[in-house]
Order: sequence, then structure tokens, then C-alpha cells
Amino acid sequence: MAPQKTIAFFNTNPAWGGGEKWHLDVALRLKEKGHRVVFFVGNNSELLAKVREHNLPHESVGINNYSFVNPFKIHRVSRMLERYRPEAVILNLPSDAKVAGVAARKAGVGKIIYRRGTALPVHNNFFNRKLFRRVVTDVVTNSEATKKLLLERNPHLVDPQKIHVIYNGIDFDAFDRRPVQPIYHKQNGELVLGNAGRFVEQKGHGYLLEVARKLRQADIPFKILLAGEGKLEKSIRKEVQQEGLDQHIRFTGFISDIKSFMHSIDLFLLTSLWEGFGYVIVEAMASSKPVMAFNISSNPELIRNGENGFLVPFEDTQSLTDQIIRLYHDQNLREKMGRQARHFVEKKFDIARTVQALEKIIETKQ
Repeated sequence: MAPQKTIAFFNTNPAWGGGEKWHLDVALRLKEKGHRVVFFVGNNSELLAKVREHNLPHESVGINNYSFVNPFKIHRVSRMLERYRPEAVILNLPSDAKVAGVAARKAGVGKIIYRRGTALPVHNNFFNRKLFRRVVTDVVTNSEATKKLLLERNPHLVDPQKIHVIYNGIDFDAFDRRPVQPIYHKQNGELVLGNAGRFVEQKGHGYLLEVARKLRQADIPFKILLAGEGKLEKSIRKEVQQEGLDQHIRFTGFISDIKSFMHSIDLFLLTSLWEGFGYVIVEAMASSKPVMAFNISSNPELIRNGENGFLVPFEDTQSLTDQIIRLYHDQNLREKMGRQARHFVEKKFDIARTVQALEKIIETKQ
């Protein structure tokens, strides 16, 4: 059967994160449904490596924050798009949108979709107003919180009818089929907490260390598994050592097998300063683990306080610690919350819903 649509994914982010995972997962699902997908990715990026693993057609493109003022760059990208003649192009970074969005318009692409996954306001400037009103045909946000922040500095930046909230999804069948090889085995009745994310300021690892200190003061036997890499890793390791928390905190490095990580912990702890959509929260819940986080950004859209986890006021590490201690002493509650977490994400975050919603946008006439 001939492909129904040609859909281009434009994502030049060099690092691997939730946005890159979304692009790859959705593209593979669209391909399974008969669509033709093509990637435009950054040189030597993590996404490029994964696109090659799946033998997906792709082009390498170098884009930076100033590429949008280079007409030759825009012309080159436009010509590249013309070769594939996509019905839709899905953009990732703001720098991608500024270059590939304009290039797609020049190439006659019908649907120019900007997926916004960052829970930060958009600058209200001339170029952004032009981009959202004259170039981008649709905006996809990964949560209601991200949608709200998109319009925070200019409520008229985008026609509300052009904004679509599409949550990240999980392929639960594939997730459940993956074998589990625990990366840690709990010892002496300890409580094992998990945290996964890049070592950057946004992820709030300092609050995590505060929780560790409070748990130690309360004589709770615990271990925290920290998964990830990043520019702050060295300083965080140094602080752990200086605080004498070495026996309680284990750095696992980057984890590609997130299911095995989640099955090695009792509950997941997120201390981020903001999240557009806590994909890792859904992965924890898919593994039947309760989640604890600050009551900020999109977290309340994922966590039902007291049902599948706990939400506490921002920066309130004492409340976070108190709820952890509560779950340490009540295994039945911990397991009940885990079951409810799995039931919740199964109903709301199946990747089939994500793909179906995106297809509807692509197929809707302007």
C-alpha cells in the first residue's frame, strides 16, 4: 500500500530528551500505519544515531540560534524539503521553527506544525508574532501547563483554535514485553528511590540532596538511584561526597533501559523546577510506581495527589520527606498507589491516542 502522507520531522537538538523520544516514537508509529516519514536532524546528534538504527530516511542539517537571519540557509532547507514534498513538517526547537518553518512555507508545505515541549514563556517579539501568525499552521503542546505559558506574555500570540494539547504517549504493549534486568537489589529492608534526568539546573537535584539529608536524620534506611548525565554531574557528585551521602546515593549514569531502572526502585521522586511534560513520570507509573513531585507545571496533570502519588508545595522538601517516610512505613499504600498509577496512565497516555490526534491535525484542512 502506498504511503498515505509524507511527514517530515525537523529536530536538530544535539542531545537526547523527551522531545527527541517523542519525535522518534511517533514517527515509527506513523510509519507502521503506512505514512512515509523523513527526518531532518543535527549533525552527530543522538537522534541521528537512533534514526540510522531504524533505517529511516534522513538529512543532516546544521542550525544555530542565528541561522534564521541567513537567507541562504533558509533557501537550502527549502530546497531539501522540496525534494521530499511532505504534506506536513513537525518542528521541534525554536531555532528549527524559525528556519524550517519559513523554509517549509517557501516550499509549499501545507501543514507546518510546531511542537512546543518547553514549559517556559515565549518572548513577545516581532519575529515570534510573525512566526506564529503567518508561518506556523498549528501548535502542539505537551500539556495544558505548556499551553498556558505559551500565551503568558501575549494572549493573542496564537489563535487558540491552532493550539492542540497532545500528551506524550507510551506503547504499553512494547513496554510490557521488554525483559527486566534490575540494576540494583535492595538490601536490609531499605527504601529505594529513583530519579532520572539530565544533570542541569532545571532538574533541581539540590532539593533531592536536601531530602536525602532529612531521611538520614530520620534514620530511614534508603538508597537513591540517580540516572542521567550532564554538566552539573561533577558538582553534584562532589556535594554528595562532602555531605557523606555516598552510601545512600548511587549514580547509575545514562540509563537506556528505563523499565529495568523503574523496576529497581520503590517510588519515583521528581524535584524539577519545571516540566513541560514529565515523560519520566509516565514511565514510572507504567511500571506501577507511585510518584512524588512538587505541585508545579504539568505535574498536577499527571499526579493525582494521594491516589497515584503525592504533590507537595514547591521547594517544600520537608513535606516531600514526610510523604516518603509515610510510604516507607506503609507498603500496602505504596503498592495500592502503584496499581492506581498504572491504571491512570493506561487510560490517558497510550501512544495510539497521541498518533491519532496528530493525524487528525495533519488531515484537517486550513
